[in-house]
Amino acid sequence: MLNVLLIEDDLDLAKTLVEYLSIEEIRCDHASNGVSGLHFIHLQPFDVILLDINLPKLDGLSLCQQIRTEGIDTPVLMLTARDRLDDKLEGFQAGTDDYLVKPFELSELVVRCRALARRRSGQVKRLSCADLEMNLSDHTVSRGGRVLHLSPTNWRLLEKLLRASPAPLSRQALEESLWGDSIPDSNSLKVHIFNLRKAVDAGFDSPLIHTVQGFGFALREAGHETSH
Repeated sequence: MLNVLLIEDDLDLAKTLVEYLSIEEIRCDHASNGVSGLHFIHLQPFDVILLDINLPKLDGLSLCQQIRTEGIDTPVLMLTARDRLDDKLEGFQAGTDDYLVKPFELSELVVRCRALARRRSGQVKRLSCADLEMNLSDHTVSRGGRVLHLSPTNWRLLEKLLRASPAPLSRQALEESLWGDSIPDSNSLKVHIFNLRKAVDAGFDSPLIHTVQGFGFALREAGHETSH
């Protein structure tokens, strides 16, 4: 069952949505203002956040921007009466993944929820694992407060591993993300992983980049094992 958070100050609309989603076997928590919604988000993980823009205490655009800055990659579907292109662009700039203009068909809301729940948001502005942090807004990486200098290829490689963390990624998936169908040679990934390890793990007690034997690589804290 999907777990959704609805942040909406129109209580009649919220009641209708919660009941309809329940019929569709989607569990829905409700917050009536932005501050309360943010508290819910920090309290537990959700598959999708349904977010009104005009909210009391903390508006939807500011809330969305804040969770993206914090590195929360839960997909966000904004619900709003604003239908101008500029309004939509403002929403996407704040970090939303999709947009639904009021009034909307409830069946369309369900379809979009299920589609969004199958992925994590690409709008997140910060990725992290342990004391390693990648800031996508100002294009910086640091570990333990120390700035790391990466080549463009190693930046893409680290971003891919961080987005998947703690799950492992196969060699093939990493190669395709870096070079598509034009993989330079069989040792290229090995060389880049070696250089990335030097940048990320050298001088630190606990390595974050791990080889998953016979499969690929994972970025995670030691002892945090996952199946693949």
